[in-house]
Amino acid sequence: MYTLIALSVYILLLFAVSRLAQRGSNEKAFFDGGRRSPWYVVAFGMIGASISGVSFVSVPGMVGASGFTYMQMVLGFAVGYVVIAYLLLPVYYRQNKVSIYAFLEKRFGVRTHKTASCLFILSKSVVASARLYVAAIVLKIFVFDKLTEHETPFAVIVFAMMALIFLYTFRSGIKALVWTDFFQTFTLLFALCSIVAVVCSHLGIDNIRMLAEHVQHDPHTQFFVWNDWKDSRHFLKYFVSGIFITVVMTGLDQDMMQKNLTCKTLRQSQRNMLTYGMMFIPVNLILLTLGVLLLQFAQANQVVLPGNSDEILPALVSEGYFGSMAGVLFSLGLTASALSSADSAITALSTSAYIDLLGRKPNDHSRAIRIMLQSGFCMLFAGIILLFANIENKSALDTIYTIVSYTYGPLLGLFAYGLFTKNAAQDKYIPYICMLTIALVFAIDHAALQLLNYKFGYELLMVSGLITFVATSVTSKIKTQHGN
Repeated sequence: MYTLIALSVYILLLFAVSRLAQRGSNEKAFFDGGRRSPWYVVAFGMIGASISGVSFVSVPGMVGASGFTYMQMVLGFAVGYVVIAYLLLPVYYRQNKVSIYAFLEKRFGVRTHKTASCLFILSKSVVASARLYVAAIVLKIFVFDKLTEHETPFAVIVFAMMALIFLYTFRSGIKALVWTDFFQTFTLLFALCSIVAVVCSHLGIDNIRMLAEHVQHDPHTQFFVWNDWKDSRHFLKYFVSGIFITVVMTGLDQDMMQKNLTCKTLRQSQRNMLTYGMMFIPVNLILLTLGVLLLQFAQANQVVLPGNSDEILPALVSEGYFGSMAGVLFSLGLTASALSSADSAITALSTSAYIDLLGRKPNDHSRAIRIMLQSGFCMLFAGIILLFANIENKSALDTIYTIVSYTYGPLLGLFAYGLFTKNAAQDKYIPYICMLTIALVFAIDHAALQLLNYKFGYELLMVSGLITFVATSVTSKIKTQHGN
């Protein structure tokens, strides 16, 4: 009962924040928010959009198998945010466009522009749906089924979440998202820190110093892997992959960049990016610390943990080991992280389809077309999520980054070629190059495992980008020779 009341209050506050954000806005500001967003509000709100429901349940759960080695990648993330701030953001602000993929049209041509947009739409739809799927399935099994004491239809939960997202975003778009993400990030961090405090109280930890000692002496707090280069968690693989994943998933992602571009000036946007990047480190440390505390609690109380690491936090909370308040906090945190990630994805996808694929200008605003696109993507998300419900998969976080390695890699190659060379490219061949790249990366991944017993990790992203870069360069040379 308390959980339902808390979620109802949260949703009402979310709509109130969205409504307040609409004041003074107009339809033309739907895509860029009028470029008046305070940079610190954007920075704080982006934490919730990045953490998502997946990280909220997966990062604490991965401690048992991987320790704190995920922080190797988080350190790479921090470097990636610096690269975005000083390499990509200046390019985006100079071109003064809503869509970041307009850079590729100016550099190569219309087909490259549309290909990049299609890659983003494909990748973002799958990744954002996977994130929302994790949150929805956890809410169903560990919250609603237990509250109602019978099985809640999964489809009902999914369509309710999509309807909710549509209702509080369809009016004022990115401006509302900046402020609702701020509110949702606050809710997420409040819930996370409160859950840590509750678990600490059950372990007899009553101050920060005791908490630090508990974590420091735990065998699961290994940060670095140096000795086995074949290990997918090796420091160099994680660190370098973290840089490239950040550049691609944030810097080349219309979703994340669209919010950055609502800042008034380049300098403010850079402040936002650097601040957000630094805040990401302590937030992930808190998530991993929670994972250690959960393992210590389970060992001290002889609790048998689920085999699926993603279910450790939900199971312990839903079984009442930490009291009813922990269940309320968990539900709030998971809902906030899930909605914060999905709502911005829907808006960015609608923006990319409206501007990149349909070729319409932000000033030439058609509310009917935009609403049709938003509702269409909401339905697409619902369909993908229901498809995921019938597919057995590995760790959700690994799955998402694997998908990114295949589909975001060509974006990395195209932007790298456009930024670091002055050569032209055969625009008409770019779609085929991208499709070939995805097929080759898939083949390389499986061949390496079968023939060399080498398991690729997130470095597949770099391999994919390199193949696209080289193939684009080859077509450029062919064009030059024929031209001569």
